[in-house]
Amino acid sequence: MQRFDAIRPFYDSEINEALHDVANHPMMKTMMNFTFPEVEDEVWKEQLKKTHSIRDFQCNFIYNTIQRVLEKSSEGLTTSGFEKLEKNTSYLFISNHRDILLDTTLLNVCLFEHGLVMTASAIGDNLVKKAFLSTLAKLNRNFLVLRGQTPREMLQSSKLLAEYIGQLLLRENRSVWIAQREGRTKDGNDETNPGVLKMIGMGSDEPNLMDYFKKLKIVPVSISYEYDPTDVLKMPQLMAEANNEVYVKEKNEDFMTILSGIMGTKKRIHISVGDVLDTEIDQIVAENDNANKQIQALAQVIDDSVLKNYHLWPTNFIAYDILNGTDKFSHLYKESEKSLFERRLEMRIGNTDNPVARQGFLAMYANPVVNKLKYQDVI
Repeated sequence: MQRFDAIRPFYDSEINEALHDVANHPMMKTMMNFTFPEVEDEVWKEQLKKTHSIRDFQCNFIYNTIQRVLEKSSEGLTTSGFEKLEKNTSYLFISNHRDILLDTTLLNVCLFEHGLVMTASAIGDNLVKKAFLSTLAKLNRNFLVLRGQTPREMLQSSKLLAEYIGQLLLRENRSVWIAQREGRTKDGNDETNPGVLKMIGMGSDEPNLMDYFKKLKIVPVSISYEYDPTDVLKMPQLMAEANNEVYVKEKNEDFMTILSGIMGTKKRIHISVGDVLDTEIDQIVAENDNANKQIQALAQVIDDSVLKNYHLWPTNFIAYDILNGTDKFSHLYKESEKSLFERRLEMRIGNTDNPVARQGFLAMYANPVVNKLKYQDVI
């Protein structure tokens, strides 16, 4: 088991020492004062120092932090599909990805409230360069995806990561969350990268890879925010790509994006989980005898589920109508909602002297409508 030490979260036996190490850190104080504003510091510190498992830390501290985040920055979280999942059962949740921390943390809130197995979650090591964030990630059952490697190193670390995911799901009965592609979706088009599936498949000891995927119990996840709290932060990269330029992140960009995602305005949020992919995988095998084609077909099945179950908000319909100069969906939003969205657009982007930025911002919200229309009429 030592071979996973470079990427794994803390074991429960390591939790108490780690919490003692960070109990007096200024960022822990900020987080706890936000979570428990009327509690003296010594009270929460005492409770932290009595905590001996990841589950206790998540349930007694992180859960309450997220409830405060929802209370302060959203109009509520709704769910669908969780009743289909079985208790005491591990699943591989493959999710669309809009926010660095909240996507997986909110999923765990939903799993906890439904009495289901919570996840170990993949996070890029570039996001936890600061020592406190690294410790917090390990306390919250995050495992690392190593970035910025040579092709040879990447091959080795991908195999290690795949084996660890298999270890969690099949031997430890621990659910796993992983994004459908590297990095957050910035243009509103949620699409599974087949490379993610190939990586997961590197942990297989099955003669047929599709049999392995069936054993992992893949569940597609759709998360949708009425307002993307980091929408304006995604614009520089979109503009660089529109100009065929290489985008280089600012020094503290990831950290600022994490903070904006947590505290930025979201309005309503919905998380939907799809069906466990079982008969769908059987059908893929029946229709394709080529391994690469099977992977491509599985990526498409995940996309179909994510997009069909994606919850559209008034902001999506408003953006679609503004972008296309129509009133096709005007019956699905109020004028007051449109005015609010237009004001946000103006505040985030400024006047229309930058058409690329304006179009990119609108497309980010409008593309989920375009994608949904491929599957069904939107009433």
